[in-house]
Amino acid sequence: MIYILPVRVRYDQLPGKQSYKNSMKLILAVAVLAALSTSAFAKEVTLTGEGKCLKCALKKADKCQNVVEVKEGDHTTTYKLTGDVSKGFHKEICSETKKVKVTGTLDKEHKELAVTHIEAVK
Repeated sequence: MIYILPVRVRYDQLPGKQSYKNSMKLILAVAVLAALSTSAFAKEVTLTGEGKCLKCALKKADKCQNVVEVKEGDHTTTYKLTGDVSKGFHKEICSETKKVKVTGTLDKEHKELAVTHIEAVK
């Protein structure tokens, strides 16, 4: 007859527990650094172009959204403008197109500019 006695095993005493903890710390550190690096290395840019409403002027949206069309040679790129500064300026360009100078942090992948300053240019 074989008797099996219950044995208590503490999780923190299992082999490999420390390597698991260290791996999790490393993964967390890399994730934090990746999140910080995106904003830390983002630099402000200034774009000058035609400020328009994506809904009213371009008829490409269901809701009003500020955009700036920047012409580079024969190619025109449209950037969406985001943030409170952009929203506050919307009444200036909703009904008519104006030449604007916009400063902010550019997200080239999504073609969005987080606006820190915007002004009409004559």
